[in-house]
Amino acid sequence: MQCLRSYIRLFRQHTTTPIAVGEVFSSIHDCHQLISEQLIDYIRTTIVHAGGISHLRRIAHLAELYHVRTGFHGATDLSPVTMGAAVHFDTWVPNFGIQEYMRQTDQTNEVFPHDHRFDKGFMLAGEKPGHGVDIDETLAAKYPYQRAYLPVNRLEDGTLYNW
Repeated sequence: MQCLRSYIRLFRQHTTTPIAVGEVFSSIHDCHQLISEQLIDYIRTTIVHAGGISHLRRIAHLAELYHVRTGFHGATDLSPVTMGAAVHFDTWVPNFGIQEYMRQTDQTNEVFPHDHRFDKGFMLAGEKPGHGVDIDETLAAKYPYQRAYLPVNRLEDGTLYNW
């Protein structure tokens, strides 16, 4: 983590491009220094990785104190349930910045019918109760879980590296 902060500090000194970091962060402790030293412009945590909505609120409140906006991770490795929670959180958080969105497969959207949608560059939360996401358990049974692993990333000297 210290190495990451050093690199970001160097980037900050040499660019005016907004910096967004944090999709693999799991707590407020991971991002505290980056936020408090204003080394980033967007904190990119994910609700399911950062302790749920309650803990994410704490991260967002800390970020707000230092004029850092949210920019939640929204890749396809996260379910529509996560996106539904993120979009609803986005509508509440005062320092909302941007919501990453990657389209899910048609099969995923059928298994998880949801009310949130992407329209003309905007994510819209919808009107259904809760986070607006349901599950079709009968259809889900047609797609049994198959364990898979991300590729292992190693440095030139062979040590494992968290990418």
